[in-house]
Amino acid sequence: MSTKNSIVDKRIIKSKIALKESLLSLMQNKDFKAITITDIVQLADLNRGTFYKHYHYKEDLLNEVIEDVVADLIISYREPYKQVENFVIRELNSSAVKIFEHVEKHASFYTLTVKTNVLYGFQNRICIELKRLALEDLSNIYTNTNNKIDNNLLASYTSYAILGMMIEWVKAGFQHSSSYMAEQLIEILHTAPVKITYRTNPISE
Repeated sequence: MSTKNSIVDKRIIKSKIALKESLLSLMQNKDFKAITITDIVQLADLNRGTFYKHYHYKEDLLNEVIEDVVADLIISYREPYKQVENFVIRELNSSAVKIFEHVEKHASFYTLTVKTNVLYGFQNRICIELKRLALEDLSNIYTNTNNKIDNNLLASYTSYAILGMMIEWVKAGFQHSSSYMAEQLIEILHTAPVKITYRTNPISE
């Protein structure tokens, strides 16, 4: 890639980030329907032409924001097991848990999700994604106390449990650090009566 193309790409990335941050900022205090493209570009200190280079409608911008968050959620969830063959829950340490760092990174988005109806339905999207990852990435679940556990139900249970911690953290205004939340999750997992080992499946990039 030439230096010129690299500079152009960086400008595109910078412009898109500014537009996304502007939209999320506006959505904190204004109904999405009432937000105009002019509002977005003025706060981003850009012009309408820049907006239309990348998006046709403000809905396109919001959809890209959502997909960005989902993509980062997937990366953060996979972090603890992406390079291991056997993923033993009781051997997991808090430094490997990145999902709360993800929430902190997208704090304004998650605040909208939890405290308003602006992104109605996204909490369900989180659970769907977490459950899908558990079922697709992790297989051959072994428990040393009960071999009758339904994998589908177990995946649902864990996804809603993680979402619950995320919601409580956001509702409390991020009172604790992301590392504290990770430590708490580990403590909860370590005190769970079921000891679980997953065999990881190859992850396609």
